[in-house]
Amino acid sequence: MLCDDRGMDMGVLEPDDALAQLHATLDARLRPESVALLVWYVLKNDLGLIDRRRLGSVARVAGRWNGLSSMADDFERPVGGARQVAATSRLFDIAAQVDPDVPASLLSFAQSVGAAIRFDPQRPDFRTGRLNRRDRASAGVDISKRQYNRRFRALQRVTAKADVLGAQQRKRHLTMLAKAGFAGELTLDRFRADPNAACFLAYYTAKRKLRREFTLSGRENPFDEIAELLFARCRRDPGTDWWMIAQAYPTRDVLEHLTDEQRGELLGRWFAAMRSTAEVLESVWAASTFDRERMIVRSGNDSSTWNLLCGAYNAARAAWLSCLQATGATGLLEVACPGKAMMLIAGDLAAMHFRSGSGLHPDTQVWAALPLPWEVLAGRATCTAAEVIDVCEIAGVDPERSGWIGPKAAGDVGSFRPTPELVHGVSVADPIWAGMLRSAGVFSGKPIKAEYAQELSAGVPATVLTESGGHPYLP
Repeated sequence: MLCDDRGMDMGVLEPDDALAQLHATLDARLRPESVALLVWYVLKNDLGLIDRRRLGSVARVAGRWNGLSSMADDFERPVGGARQVAATSRLFDIAAQVDPDVPASLLSFAQSVGAAIRFDPQRPDFRTGRLNRRDRASAGVDISKRQYNRRFRALQRVTAKADVLGAQQRKRHLTMLAKAGFAGELTLDRFRADPNAACFLAYYTAKRKLRREFTLSGRENPFDEIAELLFARCRRDPGTDWWMIAQAYPTRDVLEHLTDEQRGELLGRWFAAMRSTAEVLESVWAASTFDRERMIVRSGNDSSTWNLLCGAYNAARAAWLSCLQATGATGLLEVACPGKAMMLIAGDLAAMHFRSGSGLHPDTQVWAALPLPWEVLAGRATCTAAEVIDVCEIAGVDPERSGWIGPKAAGDVGSFRPTPELVHGVSVADPIWAGMLRSAGVFSGKPIKAEYAQELSAGVPATVLTESGGHPYLP
């Protein structure tokens, strides 16, 4: 039996079963070749010979290394507060009425249960939030100090878990927004109703979710030859659900198929997403010391969080600009045109750029010269399209093609490439080798772990795993 990245049986699937598994990939991170295999099972009976061969050649790659990959098949999922709730329930000897995966429910639980010891979720600090002996007596808390402290600490853990869980859920939501737009909100019934649109959406978002590779050539266009094949099927089908596609691929040629009401709804949703993400960006910016002129990571910078937020903000902004264009409302940019948010670049990658003669990305100069985007969105600063164009001209940047005043120009349709095995962004030979290097701490910027040093210095071959011949169930 061959399984996909998440352990699903992908031996022989009926189209409807494959569609159900495809829907699950919208909220996960399967490799594009694994998604292509599911697409093949959905469409194989409806494909012409040429398209069948093209899709089959990519789907076959899912069986490489017998389906083994060192790359995680999902984004990190928040862990709920079930453990904290169970411990607290035992201490108070109650049956918990709480959803441990909802932060607000955890706080409500802490408040209701904590009423017995006058616990205030707004004052959970162990030193300042507790009652002293006199206050406990006057409040009727008739338990020993030790038992009171145990209960207070348990409730303190519940409130802390609610805060952490909320932050983790926001982080995952923004990650999915950046990679898949609103696709994760689509129902299975709607997804099943249009197999062509479903297959395109699942494959395209899988390409969007690929990790960045440590390279000077920039990121590949996620709209590759397979995405093009699937999108062409949507174009030919008069019943295509363009609204579903627009949730993650709001380009001009998709939005033109929507009604004015649908375009207006998307415009509002993307603006709300852009503004809320900008507010979080502002809080991270205020708490950090970034080098705005160069945006190179410095000690103490949380580049992971910042870049995640930038990805979500820029994706929402690009979709908003597409909707503005589709609704004929680009005149609003003469009132306010918030700029893009610049990601932080690793110091070693920046050094590679300088040594190659390319230097910093020209967008960095534009970012540094314009008002901060959250200032513009909050109305505390002005920035119009004309001002953005002037700054872009000084920096030698095309304001339209680079996405500063409109949707970024699409790159050339790329060729499919098997998902590389990455260790801190560096492509290596195979999953076994990748796992060894990652465990040893190679490419992390830290010393190699002693227990691996001797084995690595002995010269492990570049390829330590023989590649198998592809998916066994495909012709």
